[in-house]
Amino acid sequence: MSLKSERRGIHVDQSELLCKKGCGYYGNPGWQGFCSKCWREEYQKARQKQIQEDWELAERLQREEEEAYASTQHPQGAQSLTFSKFEEKKTNEKSRKVTTVKKFFGASSRAGSKKVLAGKLREVQEAKAASPISRQVSIETDRVSKDFCDFLKTYHKPGQEIYKQCKLFLEAMHHKRELSIEEQSEYTQDFYQNVADKLHARWKVSPEKVEMAMDQIEKYIMTRLYKYVFCPETTEDEKKDLAVQKRIRALHWVTPQMLCVPVNEEIPEVSDVVVKAITDIIEMDSKRVPRDKLACITSCSKHIFTAIRTTKNEPASADDFLPTLIYIVLKGNPPRLQSNIQYITRFCNPSRLMTGEDGYYFTNLCCAVAFIEKLDAQSLNLSQEDFDRYMSGQASPKKQEPESWSADMCVGVRQMYRNLDLLSQLNERQERIVSEAKKLERDLIDWTDGVAKEVQEIVEKYPLEIKPPNPALAAIDSENVENDKLPPPLQPQVYAG
Repeated sequence: MSLKSERRGIHVDQSELLCKKGCGYYGNPGWQGFCSKCWREEYQKARQKQIQEDWELAERLQREEEEAYASTQHPQGAQSLTFSKFEEKKTNEKSRKVTTVKKFFGASSRAGSKKVLAGKLREVQEAKAASPISRQVSIETDRVSKDFCDFLKTYHKPGQEIYKQCKLFLEAMHHKRELSIEEQSEYTQDFYQNVADKLHARWKVSPEKVEMAMDQIEKYIMTRLYKYVFCPETTEDEKKDLAVQKRIRALHWVTPQMLCVPVNEEIPEVSDVVVKAITDIIEMDSKRVPRDKLACITSCSKHIFTAIRTTKNEPASADDFLPTLIYIVLKGNPPRLQSNIQYITRFCNPSRLMTGEDGYYFTNLCCAVAFIEKLDAQSLNLSQEDFDRYMSGQASPKKQEPESWSADMCVGVRQMYRNLDLLSQLNERQERIVSEAKKLERDLIDWTDGVAKEVQEIVEKYPLEIKPPNPALAAIDSENVENDKLPPPLQPQVYAG
């Protein structure tokens, strides 16, 4: 993915969306840039090479073991005897396997298997009866089965063979649940390819009817396998989902202007179409069939093209589409985005991902997610300081001023901008209050320290001295020795008038 900073937008050359092997089909990041067909060829080559190396290693180890055993236990004529015993053991092992297979397909074995399957079926039905969600899934599964059978009736004999092959495939997948999800995916892709080849070569079905049949087959088998192969516990899909969701939440401040999105949401028609696009990309997670998930992506993409065309009054280009798709993903934050992409990549009919509008839109969605994961300051033409402040939540980009609002702007959008401005003002006021409170706290600490220091200096300069108490004072006339010779004090007298 190449960025053009002078355009202040996101540009992807259409050749970058194609398979890097040059076959002309759409590539996929999940297949390391290859298309489904080339990826399977590369995977098969690597797998065959690994099997061959493992087989050669096993043969070499076996020969070394036989030679070591022969040299220690049978020094004379041991090699021929050892080889004879080895051949005898191999023959016995082969006959035992044949007997086991015959027993497995015998009448008694089938009868016992039917009883076991009947018991398991009753347990499954009882478990489903206890859960409303399970009952809903069961109803949907029954409806899909009925539609599939009705569809196959139009194919007559090929339809019967298709139904039989699908049943065998589901039984085989039931026994392959312990395998890795990549191996289950490979087995599913092989099944798709084999059925398509039979429809083409053996039954001479037209390409249009083959495509219809493959869509119905995918819907039938994936409705049953969905809960086992979507976001399995053995993978890191859930961990990647949480990482992408957290990343998108941290990028909530990204504006259409930063991505150079040619969409004006102030136009009511455009705003409604953007909401529909977001709804489609979110609704993708509720679908169980890969084709239905692709349909949600396609519907979202078509709404994006409509929004661009309405805004610009001219046909939309591919350079306008990808930035808008990135903006829609950031604004919608679809649930389990990586799990849905991986599920489509692993179990969708490969012909849909290699060609057509579904494959094109899906490849662009993968590019959008990859861009979001690697989004940095340079991608948005921001300084690293501003980018870090926005990511940490310390600041947010400047909002649109009320004076620049158009007269026909939606009332809800105006109220949203007012609320954002009010929140921004409240945030600034809170920051000022916190700053002033910290300053006041520092001043109080400094004042307390200053008062304590002054008191200490005064105490040191004028130390307190405690003097002994003075003796008690005597009476005024205590030293007059002639007090006894004094006349008594005068008494008041009352005279009658």
